[in-house]
Amino acid sequence: MREPFQNEPFTDFSITDNINMFQEALRKVELELGREYMLKIGPDRIETTTKRKSINPSLTKQLIGIVSQADNELAHKAILAAAAAFEDWKRVTPFARAKVLYKAAAELRRRKHEFSAWLVYEAGKSWAEADGDTAEAIDFLEYYGREMERLAERQPLVTIAGEDNELVYIPLGVGVIIPPWNFPLAIMAGMTMAAVVAGNTVVLKPASATAVIAAKFVELLEEAGLPDGVVNFLPGAGNEVGDYLVEHPLTRFICFTGSREIGLRINEKASLCQQDQKWIKRVVAEMGGKDTIIVDEDADLDLAAEAITASAFGYSGQKCSACSRAVVHELVYDEVIEKVVERTKLLKVGKAEDASTYVGPVIDERAYFSILKYIEVGRTEGVVVHGGSIGDSSGYFIEPTIIKDVAPYARIAQEEIFGPVLAFIKAANFDAALDIANNTEYGLTGAVISRNRSRLEQAREQFHVGNLYFNRKCTGALVGVHPFGGFNMSGTDSKAGGRDYLLLFTQAKVVSERF
Repeated sequence: MREPFQNEPFTDFSITDNINMFQEALRKVELELGREYMLKIGPDRIETTTKRKSINPSLTKQLIGIVSQADNELAHKAILAAAAAFEDWKRVTPFARAKVLYKAAAELRRRKHEFSAWLVYEAGKSWAEADGDTAEAIDFLEYYGREMERLAERQPLVTIAGEDNELVYIPLGVGVIIPPWNFPLAIMAGMTMAAVVAGNTVVLKPASATAVIAAKFVELLEEAGLPDGVVNFLPGAGNEVGDYLVEHPLTRFICFTGSREIGLRINEKASLCQQDQKWIKRVVAEMGGKDTIIVDEDADLDLAAEAITASAFGYSGQKCSACSRAVVHELVYDEVIEKVVERTKLLKVGKAEDASTYVGPVIDERAYFSILKYIEVGRTEGVVVHGGSIGDSSGYFIEPTIIKDVAPYARIAQEEIFGPVLAFIKAANFDAALDIANNTEYGLTGAVISRNRSRLEQAREQFHVGNLYFNRKCTGALVGVHPFGGFNMSGTDSKAGGRDYLLLFTQAKVVSERF
């Protein structure tokens, strides 16, 4: 019997041997930079004339890879390849499918630093953030394998005399996987392999900014013994092949993580029934957040400052769970700001390859200029007390920026910035703080720092988010420990890394036999 699931340990980078091994991985990956990556459709590797360059956001002149781009004709071919593979893959036992995930997890564990090094170069992740991303990918593979085995067991039903009744979970069909760039290994692997272990086949359209990492994972799946056509690798522009894949009549489901705008677009397009379509398409979407940490008047203010700083500026604020708003009781407001500023000043901004870097680059030029525009908006909506400037011009570096005295409905308090920008909002009391925390269209994560049990219980009931944390940061959900996903415009309420997640990729069938 397989051992119970346990989360993959994070690497301790205070240990010299671990530092040396990671540096060696960085050197190894650096020698592979600049290679070309082709589509994979069924058994075929396909090079196209249209290509996209992936660059290092820490050093924009450094080429990570060159990735062939698909068109609609190739998208159609990928859907057909997935449909053909589905006929065999759906008949593979759940236990055999799970073994592919375990094999992939074992290989990823052996090459952990290598994959983390790719995350450093292509996604601009610091060593610790990259290591956490890879560990989470391993967790998803191990966890979903066990979950499929659990769902394959005899399910409990009410018994009646003279009948045998059985409920089984069967796969949906062909799915489209559209992962984000901010967790380009963990979320991409989790979304893809949750669908696959449930018996589906997929077309994986990776995020353009991090397509090389996805290509490396697809290569790993081949090594793990995944049959051709089960995962088809199809990089391409979202407004071209993305729309085509969503609208295709053979597409049974779409699993998406990304912006609110694109998520709503996918949901709308998927709702339209195409000619020869036999089903209502299922959409699983996680669409971001505008996340708040509340600090109560009796809170441990050092704990509050640590939680806010880590949640706001880890991976340069480029997490859907990042704290972009600190709502603080007026009696401790100035002191909390002072403590957060003190801690933020100690954060090193620099190239992700450097071991001492905490705040690396933002992902690309588009994000860079968008965040800078929000900072300028923030100057008119509050007072910048730290940051607000750019860093080294060799990459997309922006200083961690703290803006105080922001109104609850200001733009920077309502719109998702997805960068290292933190707004401080003053609350007259705890009820007002909860009202502010709930005043956005999102509902993903949040936290409350308080010693007052009654107020924690009040927040437990009234703080409307999918992942609520007490006396800790609002980022860092662990697979199996903190099933992750939010409410309202944060998505379709799915819980990645939880016991409900695989049900989204299956359909329940009951067979009753009278004796």
